[in-house]
Amino acid sequence: MRFLAEAGTGALPSYTETLPRLPESVRRGRRFVGLVLEVWGMNDVQDAAELVASELLTNAVQHARRAAVRLTVTRLDSGRVRVAVVDLSRECPLPRIAGAGEESGRGLAIVDAASQGRWGVDPLAWGKRIWADLEAL
Repeated sequence: MRFLAEAGTGALPSYTETLPRLPESVRRGRRFVGLVLEVWGMNDVQDAAELVASELLTNAVQHARRAAVRLTVTRLDSGRVRVAVVDLSRECPLPRIAGAGEESGRGLAIVDAASQGRWGVDPLAWGKRIWADLEAL
């Protein structure tokens, strides 16, 4: 785990973790998010943030092309947090409606619901960052 912001720089406090693009990284990412939010005393947003991290990491593990992904948790202000995943694929995820018998295809709908529509994709020169902002209750 790496802490990104330094005291006095004006940067938002963030923690980041580079994870291998493997299914077991989803569980590891959820634990990482939970630990960060515990350190910040933001337990009331922990369940939603872990769920969002799980969905974003699952998408990256399934669809990205390189060997690693990066998970970042940023404290935006006293009641909001951003969970973001960067991967090296330029292909942007598209929300879709999964059929009743399908086992996948609901991830972005879950992210949308958990973040109350506050999520997006930032294209990067080498890939993309998909993020969701969550607000404490």
